Amino acid sequence: MSAAAPALADRPRLERVYVWEVPVRLTHWLIFLSIAVASVTGIYIGRPFLVVPGEARFHFVMGTMKVIHSYAAIVFTLSVFSRVAWMFLGNWYARWESFIPVTARRRRGLWRTFGFYLFALRKPPGFIAHNPLAGLAYTAVFFLYFVMVGTGLALYSVDANVASPLRLFSFLLPLFGGPQSARWVHHVVMWLLLGFTVHHVYSGILMSQIEQNATVESIFSGYKFIDRDTLADSTTDHLQRGKGHA
Repeated sequence: MSAAAPALADRPRLERVYVWEVPVRLTHWLIFLSIAVASVTGIYIGRPFLVVPGEARFHFVMGTMKVIHSYAAIVFTLSVFSRVAWMFLGNWYARWESFIPVTARRRRGLWRTFGFYLFALRKPPGFIAHNPLAGLAYTAVFFLYFVMVGTGLALYSVDANVASPLRLFSFLLPLFGGPQSARWVHHVVMWLLLGFTVHHVYSGILMSQIEQNATVESIFSGYKFIDRDTLADSTTDHLQRGKGHA
Protein backbone atom coordinates (compact mmCIF):
# COMPACT_ATOMS: atom_id res chain seq x y z
CA MET A 1 0.00 0.00 0.00
CA SER A 2 1.26 3.45 -0.87
CA ALA A 3 2.54 5.54 2.04
CA ALA A 4 0.31 8.38 0.85
CA ALA A 5 -2.81 6.25 0.98
CA PRO A 6 -4.71 6.42 4.27
CA ALA A 7 -4.93 3.32 6.39
CA LEU A 8 -8.24 1.50 6.25
CA ALA A 9 -8.87 2.31 9.91
CA ASP A 10 -8.45 6.03 9.19
CA ARG A 11 -10.97 6.12 6.37
CA PRO A 12 -14.42 7.43 7.29
CA ARG A 13 -17.13 4.84 7.69
CA LEU A 14 -19.85 5.60 5.18
CA GLU A 15 -23.54 4.89 5.18
CA ARG A 16 -25.73 4.83 2.11
CA VAL A 17 -28.50 7.38 2.69
CA TYR A 18 -31.55 7.88 0.48
CA VAL A 19 -31.66 11.66 0.14
CA TRP A 20 -33.38 12.70 -3.09
CA GLU A 21 -36.75 11.08 -3.69
CA VAL A 22 -38.14 10.50 -7.19
CA PRO A 23 -40.25 13.71 -7.29
CA VAL A 24 -37.16 15.78 -6.39
CA ARG A 25 -35.02 14.18 -9.08
CA LEU A 26 -37.79 14.30 -11.69
CA THR A 27 -38.62 17.97 -11.14
CA HIS A 28 -34.92 18.82 -11.07
CA TRP A 29 -34.37 17.46 -14.58
CA LEU A 30 -37.67 18.78 -15.94
CA ILE A 31 -36.81 22.27 -14.71
CA PHE A 32 -33.35 22.02 -16.27
CA LEU A 33 -34.63 20.78 -19.63
CA SER A 34 -37.53 23.22 -19.79
CA ILE A 35 -35.21 26.16 -19.03
CA ALA A 36 -32.86 25.01 -21.81
CA VAL A 37 -35.68 24.67 -24.38
CA ALA A 38 -37.44 27.87 -23.31
CA SER A 39 -34.17 29.83 -23.44
CA VAL A 40 -33.34 28.78 -27.01
CA THR A 41 -36.86 29.36 -28.29
CA GLY A 42 -37.24 32.59 -26.30
CA ILE A 43 -34.03 34.03 -27.74
CA TYR A 44 -35.25 33.16 -31.21
CA ILE A 45 -38.66 34.76 -30.60
CA GLY A 46 -36.99 37.94 -29.37
CA ARG A 47 -34.42 38.04 -32.17
CA PRO A 48 -34.79 35.42 -34.94
CA PHE A 49 -31.40 33.99 -35.80
CA LEU A 50 -32.61 31.48 -38.42
CA VAL A 51 -33.22 33.13 -41.78
CA VAL A 52 -36.10 31.46 -43.62
CA PRO A 53 -36.89 32.69 -47.13
CA GLY A 54 -40.51 33.63 -47.69
CA GLU A 55 -42.90 35.28 -45.29
CA ALA A 56 -45.08 32.18 -44.93
CA ARG A 57 -42.12 30.00 -44.00
CA PHE A 58 -40.87 32.57 -41.52
CA HIS A 59 -44.26 32.72 -39.79
CA PHE A 60 -44.35 28.91 -39.70
CA VAL A 61 -40.95 28.73 -37.99
CA MET A 62 -41.83 31.55 -35.61
CA GLY A 63 -45.17 29.93 -34.79
CA THR A 64 -43.45 26.60 -34.15
CA MET A 65 -40.95 28.27 -31.82
CA LYS A 66 -43.78 29.94 -29.89
CA VAL A 67 -45.62 26.64 -29.50
CA ILE A 68 -42.48 24.86 -28.25
CA HIS A 69 -41.79 27.79 -25.93
CA SER A 70 -45.33 27.55 -24.54
CA TYR A 71 -45.06 23.84 -23.82
CA ALA A 72 -41.64 24.31 -22.20
CA ALA A 73 -43.16 27.06 -20.04
CA ILE A 74 -45.99 24.74 -18.99
CA VAL A 75 -43.53 21.99 -18.03
CA PHE A 76 -41.40 24.52 -16.15
CA THR A 77 -44.36 25.98 -14.22
CA LEU A 78 -45.81 22.60 -13.25
CA SER A 79 -42.37 21.33 -12.20
CA VAL A 80 -41.68 24.37 -10.04
CA PHE A 81 -45.01 24.17 -8.25
CA SER A 82 -44.65 20.40 -7.84
CA ARG A 83 -41.23 20.89 -6.25
CA VAL A 84 -42.65 23.53 -3.90
CA ALA A 85 -45.44 21.13 -2.92
CA TRP A 86 -42.82 18.47 -2.19
CA MET A 87 -41.18 20.88 0.25
CA PHE A 88 -44.17 20.09 2.47
CA LEU A 89 -44.86 16.49 1.42
CA GLY A 90 -41.42 14.96 0.95
CA ASN A 91 -38.76 13.61 3.30
CA TRP A 92 -36.69 15.89 5.55
CA TYR A 93 -34.02 16.53 2.92
CA ALA A 94 -36.59 17.92 0.48
CA ARG A 95 -38.51 20.06 2.95
CA TRP A 96 -38.51 23.82 3.24
CA GLU A 97 -36.51 23.64 6.48
CA SER A 98 -33.54 22.51 4.37
CA PHE A 99 -33.70 25.79 2.46
CA ILE A 100 -34.37 28.35 5.19
CA PRO A 101 -32.08 28.11 8.27
CA VAL A 102 -34.76 28.03 10.95
CA THR A 103 -32.85 25.80 13.38
CA ALA A 104 -29.89 26.88 15.50
CA ARG A 105 -27.72 24.15 13.96
CA ARG A 106 -28.32 25.35 10.43
CA ARG A 107 -27.75 28.97 11.43
CA ARG A 108 -24.38 28.00 12.91
CA GLY A 109 -23.65 25.99 9.80
CA LEU A 110 -24.46 29.00 7.65
CA TRP A 111 -21.45 30.93 8.94
CA ARG A 112 -19.21 27.85 9.02
CA THR A 113 -20.04 27.11 5.40
CA PHE A 114 -19.36 30.74 4.51
CA GLY A 115 -16.01 30.40 6.26
CA PHE A 116 -15.23 27.30 4.20
CA TYR A 117 -15.94 29.17 0.97
CA LEU A 118 -13.55 31.90 2.18
CA PHE A 119 -10.85 29.20 2.75
CA ALA A 120 -11.01 29.68 6.53
CA LEU A 121 -11.88 26.00 7.00
CA ARG A 122 -10.28 22.99 5.34
CA LYS A 123 -13.50 20.99 5.23
CA PRO A 124 -17.12 22.11 4.91
CA PRO A 125 -19.42 21.46 7.88
CA GLY A 126 -21.26 18.19 7.47
CA PHE A 127 -24.81 18.37 6.13
CA ILE A 128 -26.56 15.53 4.37
CA ALA A 129 -28.70 17.49 1.91
CA HIS A 130 -28.17 21.16 1.03
CA ASN A 131 -25.81 23.01 3.30
CA PRO A 132 -27.40 26.16 4.82
CA LEU A 133 -25.67 28.57 2.42
CA ALA A 134 -26.71 26.52 -0.60
CA GLY A 135 -30.24 26.36 0.81
CA LEU A 136 -30.43 30.15 0.92
CA ALA A 137 -29.10 30.34 -2.64
CA TYR A 138 -31.78 27.91 -3.83
CA THR A 139 -34.40 30.00 -2.03
CA ALA A 140 -33.31 32.96 -4.16
CA VAL A 141 -33.43 30.76 -7.27
CA PHE A 142 -37.01 29.74 -6.51
CA PHE A 143 -37.86 33.43 -6.17
CA LEU A 144 -36.46 33.88 -9.70
CA TYR A 145 -38.57 30.92 -10.83
CA PHE A 146 -41.71 32.66 -9.58
CA VAL A 147 -40.68 35.92 -11.28
CA MET A 148 -40.16 34.00 -14.51
CA VAL A 149 -43.58 32.36 -14.23
CA GLY A 150 -45.26 35.66 -13.32
CA THR A 151 -43.73 37.65 -16.17
CA GLY A 152 -44.44 34.82 -18.60
CA LEU A 153 -48.11 34.69 -17.67
CA ALA A 154 -48.31 38.48 -17.84
CA LEU A 155 -46.87 38.47 -21.36
CA TYR A 156 -49.16 35.65 -22.48
CA SER A 157 -52.16 37.63 -21.25
CA VAL A 158 -51.26 40.41 -23.72
CA ASP A 159 -51.21 38.13 -26.77
CA ALA A 160 -54.11 35.88 -25.72
CA ASN A 161 -57.47 36.27 -27.43
CA VAL A 162 -60.49 37.50 -25.52
CA ALA A 163 -61.83 33.99 -24.82
CA SER A 164 -58.50 32.64 -23.56
CA PRO A 165 -58.20 31.92 -19.81
CA LEU A 166 -54.73 33.47 -19.96
CA ARG A 167 -56.45 36.87 -20.04
CA LEU A 168 -57.10 36.32 -16.33
CA PHE A 169 -53.41 36.98 -15.66
CA SER A 170 -53.51 40.50 -17.07
CA PHE A 171 -53.58 41.77 -13.48
CA LEU A 172 -49.87 40.84 -13.31
CA LEU A 173 -48.86 43.40 -15.92
CA PRO A 174 -48.95 46.46 -13.61
CA LEU A 175 -46.81 44.58 -11.08
CA PHE A 176 -44.00 44.44 -13.63
CA GLY A 177 -44.53 47.91 -15.09
CA GLY A 178 -46.32 46.91 -18.29
CA PRO A 179 -45.54 44.62 -21.24
CA GLN A 180 -42.12 46.07 -22.14
CA SER A 181 -40.85 46.03 -18.56
CA ALA A 182 -42.22 42.51 -18.05
CA ARG A 183 -40.44 41.36 -21.21
CA TRP A 184 -37.17 42.94 -20.02
CA VAL A 185 -37.45 41.30 -16.56
CA HIS A 186 -38.30 37.97 -18.20
CA HIS A 187 -35.19 38.23 -20.37
CA VAL A 188 -32.87 39.23 -17.51
CA VAL A 189 -34.10 36.45 -15.23
CA MET A 190 -33.46 33.96 -18.04
CA TRP A 191 -29.77 34.96 -18.10
CA LEU A 192 -29.57 34.86 -14.30
CA LEU A 193 -30.93 31.30 -14.33
CA LEU A 194 -28.52 30.26 -17.07
CA GLY A 195 -25.66 31.74 -15.06
CA PHE A 196 -26.82 29.87 -11.98
CA THR A 197 -26.95 26.65 -13.99
CA VAL A 198 -23.26 26.98 -14.88
CA HIS A 199 -22.39 27.65 -11.23
CA HIS A 200 -24.64 24.80 -10.08
CA VAL A 201 -22.90 22.25 -12.29
CA TYR A 202 -19.43 23.50 -11.32
CA SER A 203 -20.13 23.61 -7.57
CA GLY A 204 -21.83 20.21 -7.66
CA ILE A 205 -18.79 18.58 -9.24
CA LEU A 206 -16.42 20.48 -6.92
CA MET A 207 -18.25 19.54 -3.72
CA SER A 208 -18.64 15.96 -4.91
CA GLN A 209 -14.85 15.78 -5.18
CA ILE A 210 -14.19 17.51 -1.85
CA GLU A 211 -16.79 15.70 0.23
CA GLN A 212 -16.57 12.45 -1.77
CA ASN A 213 -20.18 11.64 -1.01
CA ALA A 214 -21.59 11.11 -4.53
CA THR A 215 -23.23 14.54 -4.69
CA VAL A 216 -23.47 14.50 -8.50
CA GLU A 217 -24.43 10.85 -8.70
CA SER A 218 -27.20 11.33 -6.13
CA ILE A 219 -29.32 13.39 -8.52
CA PHE A 220 -29.54 10.23 -10.66
CA SER A 221 -29.69 7.52 -7.98
CA GLY A 222 -31.09 9.43 -5.01
CA TYR A 223 -28.37 8.09 -2.70
CA LYS A 224 -25.44 9.78 -1.00
CA PHE A 225 -22.64 8.21 1.02
CA ILE A 226 -22.39 9.96 4.38
CA ASP A 227 -19.75 9.39 7.04
CA ARG A 228 -21.11 8.19 10.34
CA ASP A 229 -19.70 11.15 12.26
CA THR A 230 -21.91 13.48 10.24
CA LEU A 231 -24.90 11.23 10.88
CA ALA A 232 -24.13 11.02 14.59
CA ASP A 233 -23.60 14.78 14.97
CA SER A 234 -26.81 15.68 13.22
CA THR A 235 -29.65 16.81 15.49
CA THR A 236 -32.28 17.35 12.82
CA ASP A 237 -35.74 15.84 12.99
CA HIS A 238 -35.21 13.33 10.20
CA LEU A 239 -32.62 11.44 12.28
CA GLN A 240 -34.68 11.61 15.45
CA ARG A 241 -37.61 10.01 13.64
CA GLY A 242 -35.40 7.60 11.72
CA LYS A 243 -36.47 8.99 8.33
CA GLY A 244 -34.49 9.13 5.14
CA HIS A 245 -32.25 6.08 5.48
CA ALA A 246 -32.04 3.37 2.89
